[in-house]
Amino acid sequence: MDKSIYIGMSGAKQNMMAQQAHANNLANVNTTGFKKDFAQARSMPVFGEHHPTRAYAMTERPGTDFSAGSLQQTGRDLDVAVEGQGWLAVQNDQGEEVFTRSGSLQVDVNGLLRMSSGEPVLGNGGPVALPPFERLLVGADGTISVQPVGGPPNQLVEVDRLKLVNPPADVLEKGQDGFIRRKPDDALAGPEPVDATMRVASGYLESSNVNAVEEMIANLQLSRQFEMQVKVMQTADENSEVTARLLQNL
Repeated sequence: MDKSIYIGMSGAKQNMMAQQAHANNLANVNTTGFKKDFAQARSMPVFGEHHPTRAYAMTERPGTDFSAGSLQQTGRDLDVAVEGQGWLAVQNDQGEEVFTRSGSLQVDVNGLLRMSSGEPVLGNGGPVALPPFERLLVGADGTISVQPVGGPPNQLVEVDRLKLVNPPADVLEKGQDGFIRRKPDDALAGPEPVDATMRVASGYLESSNVNAVEEMIANLQLSRQFEMQVKVMQTADENSEVTARLLQNL
């Protein structure tokens, strides 16, 4: 049997996988600090006996778009946005140091500074722990200062500094948990070094870098391609039936 029916099946499956990538981007269009994934397709040779024109399609996610989103003013003291390149270091559930651009922070009942999703935010010596305070300020260099409970308004005490890092983009990848980390081949023996030149904007959040219109258009194109692959499968099946009838009449 002509392998074109399997090629059509493969193409339809890969179209569905590519749609999932673009649908995930579109679903996170309003997620703070989200970085969209790229999706591409390439042809793969058919192994065994085949016609030279036959080729399989394979969908890949070659990487992530690390370009910055726009800054949205919130006026909230615990909202910070990284300016320019770089990342905010946090600790995931496995105790690993990972990176994010989502700067919506909160303080738990124990005084630990956490992301809105619950991960501890890292400072100079580990997770940031804050004393009881009435007011909190985050400086442009990531310095965290608080006004102690009962202290005068002009009394600010520096307690820690956000860990801001800026590893090269080509050594980074996005994990299944949505956090950015170094690729296994480029992992450091110790923690990521701090970049003292980085700056943050307090009272701002970075929006997603997803373009909703582009993602919708890509999904429509993939939907058309899926229909074309189904048509290839139907045509291959019809050709097989006609061939079988011709052979029966010989």
